[in-house]
Amino acid sequence: MDEPHRQHVAPQNPARMQPNYARYMSSIHFIGGEKGGVGKSLFARVLAQYLIDHELPLAAFDSDQSHGSLLRYYADYTQPIVPAKTDGLDRAVEAAAEDGQLSVLIDLAAQTHGSLQAWLQSADVPGLAAELQIGLTYWHVMDAGHDSVSLLSRLIDELDPRVRLVLVLNEIRGDQFEQLQSSGVKARAEERGALALAMPRLPDNTVQRIDSHGASFWAAINPQDPNGSALGLIERQRVKVWLQRLYAEIARVGVVG
Repeated sequence: MDEPHRQHVAPQNPARMQPNYARYMSSIHFIGGEKGGVGKSLFARVLAQYLIDHELPLAAFDSDQSHGSLLRYYADYTQPIVPAKTDGLDRAVEAAAEDGQLSVLIDLAAQTHGSLQAWLQSADVPGLAAELQIGLTYWHVMDAGHDSVSLLSRLIDELDPRVRLVLVLNEIRGDQFEQLQSSGVKARAEERGALALAMPRLPDNTVQRIDSHGASFWAAINPQDPNGSALGLIERQRVKVWLQRLYAEIARVGVVG
C-alpha cells in the first residue's frame, strides 16, 4: 500500500505563536537575566510596586536564597521558592489558577535558567497556562555588556515561543547598548516577537540609601511613613520621576494588568 501523502507544514514564525494577552486574566511574570548584578531584583521590586500602586492583586515568589529583595521589601506578598524543586514553581501556577485576576511575580536568582526550562517542559506549562488563560512573560533584565547579549541569544534559542519575552535594558548599569544592536541579537529577539523597555538611570547612592533603610519604593518617597528612607526632598522627587518614567514603559509594553 502506498504511503499516504504527507503535506509539508512550514515552520511557524515564533512571533505569530505569541498569545493574545488581551484575553488573559491571571499572569505569571518571570524576572530573569541569568547573571548577577544586572538589576533583576531591582526591576522585580519596581514591578511589585507598580502592581500595588495600580491596586492590582499580587503574589510574589523569590528564588534568591541569600539576597531575596522581594522577601525583604515586599514580605507581605512574597514567599520563598527554590527553582530546582518544582513544587515552588507549581505553587505559582496554582495561585494564578485559583485567582482569575492575579499577577504572580517570580524573581529568578542567577543561574536558574536550566531549572526553569526543565520545569516549563516537564508538564508543558505553557500549554496548561493557555488552557487556564494564564499569560506567561519572561522579563530579561540586561546590562550593556557582552555577557548579557550572549545570555539573551541563548534565551531566544531555548525559551518556549508561547512565553512572551520582554527585554529590560538597565541603563543604571550603562546606557550604551551598541553590542546588543550590532550583534543582531536584538533583531532576532524582535523577530521572535519580543518587546523592549528601558529602565532609566538612577544614581547608585540613591538606590543604596533606599536599600540600606530596607524601604519599599512607596516608603522611600513618602517621608511620613515611619519606615521611610532618609531621602532628601530632591532625592524623593528624583525617585518619583524615575518611577513615573518606568511605569510608563511598563504600561507601554502592555503585558501587566
